[in-house]
Formats: sequence, C-alpha cells, structure tokens
Amino acid sequence: MLTQTLNTIFTRDLKRLQNEIAAYQNEQVLWLVDKGIANSGGNLCLHLLGNINAYIGAVIGNSGYVRNRPLEFTDTGITKADLLQRIDATIATVNHAFTLLTEEDLLREYPMLVLEQPTTYTFFLVHLAAHLSYHLGQINYHRRLLDV
Repeated sequence: MLTQTLNTIFTRDLKRLQNEIAAYQNEQVLWLVDKGIANSGGNLCLHLLGNINAYIGAVIGNSGYVRNRPLEFTDTGITKADLLQRIDATIATVNHAFTLLTEEDLLREYPMLVLEQPTTYTFFLVHLAAHLSYHLGQINYHRRLLDV
C-alpha cells in the first residue's frame, strides 16, 4: 500500500514538474539566473531528474543510470521539449522501480549512505518526495518571477 502511495506522489509531482516546465513562455528564461536566484528552473529540473534517476531508477529499478551531479547545475540550453521528454522518461522509470519494491523492502535499510546516517527505504523515499516538492516550488517561483 505504501509503495503505491509513494509511486502516486512521485508521479503526481513529476507531472507537476512537467507542467511547470511547459508553462515557461520564453525558453531562454528556463536557464536565467537573476535577482539573487542561485539556480535556474532548467538546472533545478535537471537536478531533480538526476536525483530521482539515481536514487530510485538506478538503486531500486536497476536502470543503470549514472549520475553526473555537477552537470545538473552547469548544463544549459537544453530545449524545453527535451526536458519534457526527460521528465516523461523519469516517470516511466519511477513507475517501473516501484513495481519492484515490496512493502517489506520499505522496512529495510536503503543500500546507499546519502544522508548523515543510514535510513530505511521508507525514510529515504519520503525525504526524496519532500526534496522534489521543495524544488518544484522553487521552479514555480522562478517562472513566475522571471518569465514575464
């Protein structure tokens, strides 16, 4: 039951990410850093996709994804269409990974030490969902401030 709930939340918020990226009217603004904003909407999107593909896709879904975290914050100029396609692919990856995760797995220790101390799958996945939501709000604010 919790695996279905988590899958639903990740899918919902990735679709919200897709809607936010699609809502940018000026594609160049996706990559704009201005007015004390440290990261562009495009780079935050890449960061979220890298995070989810690494920690859910590769670890749970055995996707083979290899993360390049520094590139998530320096890569620019990717088209809006490409970002939207990458979000679609990430949704499919998440949906597949959650078919492999059992309720018993959720109680086990997540196999990577990502935070300061070991966590269960449940704790770490809730953390990732909160991380997605946090950056999703930043992207929304970035778009509303700069895409005028």
